[in-house]
Amino acid sequence: MSKRYLFRWQAIDDNGAIHSGCGFAPDSARIVDEIVGMKQLPLKISRGRRYRAGDWRWQHKIAFIRQLATLLKAGMPLVSGLQLLAEGHPDSGWRALLLHLQEKITHGEPFSSALREWPEVFSPLYPALIHIGELTGELDECCLRLAQQQERQQLLQQKVKKALRYPLFILAVALLVSIGMLIFVLPEFVAIYKTFDAPLPAFTAVVITFSEWLQHQAPLLIVPVIAASMFYRRQRKNIPNWQRVEQRLLLKTPLLSPLYRGSQLSQIYTTLALTQHAGLTLLQSLQAVEKTVSALLWQEAIVKLQQHIAAGNPLHQALKPHSLFTPLCYQLIKVGEESGSLDAMLTRLASWHEAETHQLADTLAAALEPMMMVVIGIIVGTLVVAMYLPVFRLGDALG
Repeated sequence: MSKRYLFRWQAIDDNGAIHSGCGFAPDSARIVDEIVGMKQLPLKISRGRRYRAGDWRWQHKIAFIRQLATLLKAGMPLVSGLQLLAEGHPDSGWRALLLHLQEKITHGEPFSSALREWPEVFSPLYPALIHIGELTGELDECCLRLAQQQERQQLLQQKVKKALRYPLFILAVALLVSIGMLIFVLPEFVAIYKTFDAPLPAFTAVVITFSEWLQHQAPLLIVPVIAASMFYRRQRKNIPNWQRVEQRLLLKTPLLSPLYRGSQLSQIYTTLALTQHAGLTLLQSLQAVEKTVSALLWQEAIVKLQQHIAAGNPLHQALKPHSLFTPLCYQLIKVGEESGSLDAMLTRLASWHEAETHQLADTLAAALEPMMMVVIGIIVGTLVVAMYLPVFRLGDALG
């Protein structure tokens, strides 16, 4: 995928009229070629920011598809709908993207093919469902279902991330407070105690020794910690085995395992149900799921399911021995395949896992609050006791 920069340009035509516009290109030469192709002479070209995959917010994507579905249901043509959405969009990047899509469609290219040119913006699920809508003539309905599915999926992922980040944030705050007390507060008490020339309690002496070690070693520890963090992020990104180990640990961690598994299964079955309702075959649906699931361990599982289906075997046989899928998955999909109502069973599985994951996220946050309070109380209480324990012996020292 080439770099995409947002360019703004001004040009003049044969009649002397000034035209302006914006568009994406890897360099200014491409913009010049496009302007010349429109039989205009470029006057000014300015390069803006570079757009990467993370710059396209999911809220804008969902709003775009939902608004497009509303316009199509109202009877507006696709080209006119894209033009209207581009004119009213507050983000310049999205305006340029929508105008680019409109131009492609105006020149006879299908909407789904135009979306496939932007994989960093639209996941493979978008062009797959749009293509089904183009074939069946129900583009508005496919857009609406896609928007609803993406919105539920994103909200669930945000809730799961929030539930997982909360205990880590509380623990980090507790550690920072403890380190601050050890480095800045405890030495002041040590100076006071030394003026009385009295022996310190053993517990206090141990904490003071640790505080002195931390004061001397803290600057030396910062560099290794930062280096280890950068090394881990790079290895996690580039080496698949690191991702597999991390995901297996999540699946074995108490409290977090059901939450992580539920969020992945909810995404998988929601996508399967949506694509089955749209008319895709089961193999095509699994291919769409493979490209939309980000976890490597689950991607590999979906690939094995595709191989199983391609060999002519039913889906439930592959799910039964698989460790990533629950027994409920096997039971309902078996019933769906035998009764011919697989799409209905996939919808039930998606709804059940989504509701269960929402409940687990709420339960995890409620369960971890008292546990984190106990941890913080132990850490801070230990330091407070260590600092004030010698105060009770000052009377003997003064005597």
